[in-house]
Amino acid sequence: MSNVDTDSALLNGAAMTADRRPWQNRYAKRLIITDLLVILSVVFGTQFVWLGTHSLNVVGISYLDYTGLSLLLAASWMITLSIYDTRSPRVVGYGSAEYRAIISGALRLFGLVAIVSYLAQADVSRGYILIGFPLGVITLFTTRWLWRRWLISQRAENNLVSRVLLIGDISANLRIMSELSRQPEAGYLVVGACVPNGSRASTLGPTDIPIFGGVDNLMRALEVSGADTVLVSSESGLAAETVRELSWQLEAGQQHLIMAPNLTDIGGPRIHMRPVAGLPLVHVETPKYTGPQVIAKRALDIIGSVTLILLLSPLLLIIAASVKMSSRGPIVYGQERIGMNGKPFTMLKFRSMVADADSQLDALLAKQGTSDTPLFKIDHDPRVTSVGRVLRKYSLDEIPQLFNVLVGSMSLVGPRPQREGEVALYDSAARRRLIVKPGMSGLWQVSGRSSLSWEDAIRLDLYYVENWSLTGDLNILMKTFRAVFFPGNTAH
Repeated sequence: MSNVDTDSALLNGAAMTADRRPWQNRYAKRLIITDLLVILSVVFGTQFVWLGTHSLNVVGISYLDYTGLSLLLAASWMITLSIYDTRSPRVVGYGSAEYRAIISGALRLFGLVAIVSYLAQADVSRGYILIGFPLGVITLFTTRWLWRRWLISQRAENNLVSRVLLIGDISANLRIMSELSRQPEAGYLVVGACVPNGSRASTLGPTDIPIFGGVDNLMRALEVSGADTVLVSSESGLAAETVRELSWQLEAGQQHLIMAPNLTDIGGPRIHMRPVAGLPLVHVETPKYTGPQVIAKRALDIIGSVTLILLLSPLLLIIAASVKMSSRGPIVYGQERIGMNGKPFTMLKFRSMVADADSQLDALLAKQGTSDTPLFKIDHDPRVTSVGRVLRKYSLDEIPQLFNVLVGSMSLVGPRPQREGEVALYDSAARRRLIVKPGMSGLWQVSGRSSLSWEDAIRLDLYYVENWSLTGDLNILMKTFRAVFFPGNTAH
């Protein structure tokens, strides 16, 4: 950067830093206010609805009435939310840690109330407890979710974000910046970079992100860019002593240090931090595809598919009649796809195309120029019928796959099932998709569906294969319903 550019950026960055107060503190105060309002409303609301408006003493404790108990419970609940860091900047706004902390705190508080009641030989109304705690957790979830929607909308405009200064070689910095940009709701905005080994470039690759020289310029880079977070990649080549000295230069409580290990697409439950002899060891569990979770997943598939078939049977008849009247050909279309361990199976769908659609595919791919691309998708496919467009937009053509799930060739959630020609173009990494059963839905469907590139689709499928869990499946199924009812322009 030229001296003029640097001095101008310095003035702008300094002004930005001076004007900006920690948004995390303001956000946490707002959460405290809404948490308090929720807890007071739920606790006293439950008391008045269940016990009436008359003041009643807790049986076994003559000096404590339910109004006093409600105040004590509300204060304890607020303290528990603080103890479990439910308002910490590290958990709010992104991921499931915030919600898990709320549940963990409520369960332990519930257990503490039960133990104290037993030891004090107090007979606390069971309805008061059994209604108040679940209702409180649900209401806290709702208000936190609403705050999260607001925070995400702010972050979409680069407000209320952590301004990140990257430290690493150019390729590592570009990789990390690319990964962070995929999830803007996480709230990390890259504003600059330092390259330990030096670089003649003034910006980071093809972007306009400035490079502020080496690590020796860290404090000046922080001041110029207005960054409040330093992210050091594992490829930076910095010695442990150098990283420690970097942390000493940061202002406590205002500037933060993050270490990015050379791991990508690893789910949180597989990662465990364990300090040993001053070394922060990161344990990464290998994915498991056997055991009780596999049995539970199969049980979920059977129960879910049977339930949905019964509930959707009237809709199945209506769709079948519509397909039959729309064009000639069979109602249900069977197509060979590649399943778990590379075993082919017949995937069922309501026919959404003309009868000779398969014979036209090669010509259409060649015309589109994507015959050598693994994802066989035709933009504005002329083979789709008028009824088929509606079916595909709302994923109604895929309902017959519930029978595939019932017999075990597919799962409710899994990687996208693909044709043999697509699988033939797989590399060694992509073939790991075949370790598990393909799914009716998956990360690919709730993250963009047909608008995804091949690289993004395979990345999401591999992430699912490496990190799958029953809880993750349930989360994807919940998102699937939203994707079906509000498909936007990603389904075709």
